[in-house]
Amino acid sequence: MAAVHESVLDAIGGTPLFRLARLGAGLAAPIYAKAEFLNIGGSVKDRAALSMVLAAEAGGLLRPGGTIVEATSGNTGIGLAIVGRQRGYRVIAGVSDRSAAEKSDILRAYGAEVVTAPTSVPQEDPAHLFNVVKRFAEEIPGAWLANQYDNLANPDAHVRTTGPEIWEQTGGRVTHFVAGIGTGGTISGTGSYLKQLSGGAVTVIGADPLSSLYGGGDGSPYFAESIGHFLHPDTVEDRWPQAYRQDVVDAFERIPDRESLLTARRLAREEGLLAGPSSGAAVAAALRVARRLGPDDLVVVLLPDSGRSYLSRVHSDDWMRQWGFLEDGRLEDGATLRELLDAPAPLVTVDADVTVGEALETLHVVAGGVAPAVLPRPARPYGVAATEVVGSVSRAVLAAALADGSAKPGDPVRGLLGPALPTVGVGQSPAEARAVLGDAHEAVVVLVDGRAVAVLPRALLGA
Repeated sequence: MAAVHESVLDAIGGTPLFRLARLGAGLAAPIYAKAEFLNIGGSVKDRAALSMVLAAEAGGLLRPGGTIVEATSGNTGIGLAIVGRQRGYRVIAGVSDRSAAEKSDILRAYGAEVVTAPTSVPQEDPAHLFNVVKRFAEEIPGAWLANQYDNLANPDAHVRTTGPEIWEQTGGRVTHFVAGIGTGGTISGTGSYLKQLSGGAVTVIGADPLSSLYGGGDGSPYFAESIGHFLHPDTVEDRWPQAYRQDVVDAFERIPDRESLLTARRLAREEGLLAGPSSGAAVAAALRVARRLGPDDLVVVLLPDSGRSYLSRVHSDDWMRQWGFLEDGRLEDGATLRELLDAPAPLVTVDADVTVGEALETLHVVAGGVAPAVLPRPARPYGVAATEVVGSVSRAVLAAALADGSAKPGDPVRGLLGPALPTVGVGQSPAEARAVLGDAHEAVVVLVDGRAVAVLPRALLGA
C-alpha cells in the first residue's frame, strides 16, 4: 500500500535502491544506485534543506515571517524553496549564471525569488554569487543565510537519514559507497555513518571532475554541475567547505567530463534512470571501483538529481555536439571536423594579463594572426577551458595601435581585446562551422570536451 503523507515534507528521504544490471553487466560486484532524484524536490538536497531549516528554527536564527537566502547551483535552492514556502518563509535563491536554465525555472515555480550572479570571478569580487547573497542576508530584516557549504546541519541530515537507509536497504552488506562532492555534506554524513556502523569496513569513494581541486586537479572549469571545486585563478584565499570532512573519503576516482556526461546519458537509455551529470560522474566512478572487486562486495552509488534539470544540456544532442562532447558519424564530403584538426598548427593562446609587446611576440607564429585571449593559469594540464576564454587578440589590431601611438609595447593587452571567437564542437560539420563564422570573424575555435583545441581560419573552412 502506498504511503499517505500530511505534507510533502514528510516524503523527503526514503528513496529506493536500483541495481544497475545493464551498466554493471559482467561485473562480479553488484552496483546499486540510490535514486535521490525521487525526493519530492528532485534531488538529494531536499534532505539538507529540511535539516538546515529545522536547525535554524530550533536555534532561533529563523523566525516566523523571515526570509531564507542561499547561493545555490539549483538543487539546494529548490529544496529550500519547497521547505521554506511550506513553513511560511520568503525564499531568495542566488543562482550561478552558468547553471542550467531549467533550475531557475523550477525555483520560480516553487515560489522562490531568483537572483543570477557569476561564479566565474574571484571569490573576493563583490559581484561573486556568494557575496551577492551575503549582502541580501545582511540587508533584509529577519533574513537567514542557509550557507550550505559551512552549515553542519547539512552533513547531519545524512548521518540521520541517508546513511541509515543504505545500511538497512543492503542488510549491512554495503562495502563501498560512491558519491560526488559538492558542499561535501552528502559524502561526509553518509560516509561517516556507514564507516561507524561497519567498524570502518566500508570504503568511501569520492567521484570528482578531473580538473576539480578536491581530487588533485588544477581548479579549472568543468561541466559536471553541482560537484567538484573550481578556483578562479585570481582568487586570493581558497576556502573549502566546513561541511566537507576530508578524512571520511578514502580515495578519489577522477572522472573526465565526457565520461561523466556520456554515462549520464547511458543511465537513461540503458537503466531507465534520467539523472544529471553529477550522477553520471558517480556511476562512472562506481563502475571503475566495481571492476576491481569480487562477488562478496556491494557498491552503492548515490544519484544526486534528476536529468529533467538538464534537458537543454547533457540530454540534448545539439548541446553535446556544440561543446565537443558528442561525435557520431561522418560529415559532409566524407570529412569530419576532427580530421580538419590535423591541418592547423597547435593551439596558441594569449594570457589576458600580458603586455601588447608580449602578445605580438606570441602572435608572430600564428597563422591568420588571431588567437583566443584566456584567463592566466600557472599551468594547464587539461588544456584551455572554453569558459576561461575572455576575448581575442589580433596581430593587425595590436600593430595598428602601436603605429598610431594609441598603445605602447609595455601597455596591458586587455584594453585591446576583441570579442571572443565563435566556437564549434568537434562533432559538428564544416557547414555548421561556416555558419557560426559569419561575416564578422576570421576564425573559429574548435572544442573537444568543452576545451579549446584548435583555431580554424576561414580559408580552411572554405568560407
